Amino acid sequence: MRDDLLVAGLDLSGTVARLAAAAPSADAAGTFPREGIRAVHEAGLLEASVAARYGGRDLPLGDLARLAAALGRGDPSVALISLMTLLTHRQQAIGGLWPEALYRRVLAEAGRGPVLLNAARGEPELGSPARGGLPRTRARRTARGWAISGTKRFVTGCEGLSYILVWAGTDEIPQRVGTFVVPGGAPGLRIVESWASLGLRASGSHDVVLDEVEVGAEDVFGLAPADIAGQDNRAQAALALVVTALYLGVAEAARDAFLAFAEERVPANLGYPVARTERFVALAGEIDLLVGGARQIILSALDHASDAPGTLLRARLLAGRQIKQAVQLAVGALGNPGLSRDTGLERHFRDVQSVLVHAPQEDTVIALLGRGAFAAVAEAARPDRRPAA
Repeated sequence: MRDDLLVAGLDLSGTVARLAAAAPSADAAGTFPREGIRAVHEAGLLEASVAARYGGRDLPLGDLARLAAALGRGDPSVALISLMTLLTHRQQAIGGLWPEALYRRVLAEAGRGPVLLNAARGEPELGSPARGGLPRTRARRTARGWAISGTKRFVTGCEGLSYILVWAGTDEIPQRVGTFVVPGGAPGLRIVESWASLGLRASGSHDVVLDEVEVGAEDVFGLAPADIAGQDNRAQAALALVVTALYLGVAEAARDAFLAFAEERVPANLGYPVARTERFVALAGEIDLLVGGARQIILSALDHASDAPGTLLRARLLAGRQIKQAVQLAVGALGNPGLSRDTGLERHFRDVQSVLVHAPQEDTVIALLGRGAFAAVAEAARPDRRPAA
């Protein structure tokens, strides 16, 4: 077994093999990857980040990234859907925002079958909350709790979600903004199959329309005044880097596909595998440098600097760029076979294009780093910071 498929004592090789076997058909059909989700659930991985106080493994961020990379190697759509659930449990482990009774009910349901969770934050008018702004989705007070109305975009895995965490503003004066826990099959909830992306076709990141969807009075958390309810991109830096790790898995799968092709391809004019040629040896070295370097960047940052947003944001961009470059290099080196479904590289190439699309996007991160650099210079120049003469 490969060391990178052993995470926190869990042997993931069998699960990854199941994901990889089911991934091509789910990708080709663009259908919800039920077989892959079943495999992750049966391996006990969907609750791997649940806090120890609830009886969970409470995986640290570095191991969560290792898990994401392993799942991404098998099927990044399954990895992304699973990771949204894992990160939700992780946030509860460190923040304890959920109403206790509701969260324990969710954990109890997980013992009977896959319980998938994801936040619904983006909107058609708003775009990504990472760029600022407040939701137009409204939560109206009712006698029993709240009635939610609005449209959410890019809700990954929405066809299989047990609970959708809807970011909405209340109809109160002054307004508050918070997260309302909506059951996936609630009356008034409708899925619009709008997902038509280049990659991650099986992730089902469709639109969700809510029309007076009722939730209980206690099924809400994080309510805060609207003027302080925006997304803090620096605070989300560690979680964004964990998401980047699933694409590391895609790049590792692409590297493996490239190496397998090189070992198996025996041109008649050579009489031996192209893997023995200097060109392919050099290409393999370049790909290994990029992929292995990305793994080192991601895990080092999460293992040793999980409380340093600047370090995490830099790691996200550096690793993401190397991941894309590695897959591009592998595809380009093989010519037509690299663009064929037969080698798998065509699917890996499409999937990896999303590595830096997740919030906060590349330009947002660059702007954060730039403002931080200027702020550091200004801080160093303050009179009270200068050494005494």
